[in-house]
Amino acid sequence: MLDAKLSSRIQNYFEYLIDHSTADSPMWNIEKILSGEPNKWNYIDGCMITAVLSLYDMTHNQRYLDFADSFIGSFVEEDGSIRTYDAKEKNLDNVNAARNLFTLYDLTGKEKYRRAIETVRAQLDIMPRTKEGNFWHKDIYPWQVWLDGLYMAQPFYMQYETRFNKMMGCQDSFRQFVNVERLMRDEKTGLYYHGYDESRSMYWADPVTGRSPNFWLRALGWFLCALVDTASVMDESLYYEYRYLQKMLKDLVEAMIRFQDESGMFWQVVDHPGIPGNYLETSGTALFSYAVLKAVRLNYLPERFAKAGEKAFQGIADRYLSENPDGTLKLGGICLVAGLGGKDHRDGSLEYYFSEPVVENEAKGTAPFILAYTEMLRRKERDTCLQ
Repeated sequence: MLDAKLSSRIQNYFEYLIDHSTADSPMWNIEKILSGEPNKWNYIDGCMITAVLSLYDMTHNQRYLDFADSFIGSFVEEDGSIRTYDAKEKNLDNVNAARNLFTLYDLTGKEKYRRAIETVRAQLDIMPRTKEGNFWHKDIYPWQVWLDGLYMAQPFYMQYETRFNKMMGCQDSFRQFVNVERLMRDEKTGLYYHGYDESRSMYWADPVTGRSPNFWLRALGWFLCALVDTASVMDESLYYEYRYLQKMLKDLVEAMIRFQDESGMFWQVVDHPGIPGNYLETSGTALFSYAVLKAVRLNYLPERFAKAGEKAFQGIADRYLSENPDGTLKLGGICLVAGLGGKDHRDGSLEYYFSEPVVENEAKGTAPFILAYTEMLRRKERDTCLQ
């Protein structure tokens, strides 16, 4: 159960984040701050605005809706074009923030959001694909599928096809999950590898399987959320597909629980607890907590799984939610970024995942933590109603 003191602390922390953020200068986007470049349409802010809108849905605090509308609205023009967004970049990360367009269109009725949905949907028509039919993660990463990309694109894709395209692309979206299960799931542990290279040409790819070497926590967290969030926008007439995603989810949650630390958290590389360099990481743990608690609420998972989600949430709060000297709160233990390939020769090794910077108050950790918090609030409200 979420106690009142912790709830108040998190609420104050959330208010602090939005008090010190604008669309031009969000304090939670550390990658953009470090780059010194102007802010642009991106998935990091998109995740945070999803959390803002989720908390609005839970609390009906008009300030949260106004903030989200102002933030996203500053990028979206009346004709539906999106400032700084370029579909020809062919980057799945850029699709993620568009999930908020559905919510904002429903809540505000602004036609520019409906037009912008079409702007982003057009990107999926030009995305290159693997021979199996999955979107490449990015045009600059040919023949590669990353777990992250399923979260970035598939909930938007499924929601669009269900609401606006007579479900024409729903099977395509579903098959991309099935391909990932077949190609990226480890039979021994039940966990999924971070990336897959169909061409087997990348230095990080196994020459036989095409898989990257390790199980990165945040990638697994993104994938859990992709399964939950995509299922939640499906039409239940897709009886088999709807339930198959739930089965994939249950299988992965069960696999991950076996690696859950006694603190409730998970390790940066999930299956190597306690080895030198590894650490209990916030963002992936928060994604796990959110996905599990939402899945229980929607009856995708049995109630008994909620204990693991609550334990993960509490573990983050106990270990990494702390006070600065001035009394403001901070959330630590967040891996700033991790990927495969690129100019920095990211090889997917243990040493690589342990070497990336660990930061505070970054949206890849704060947004999932707030999303998990909203699910904790929903559970508390449900339990209160049942009393």
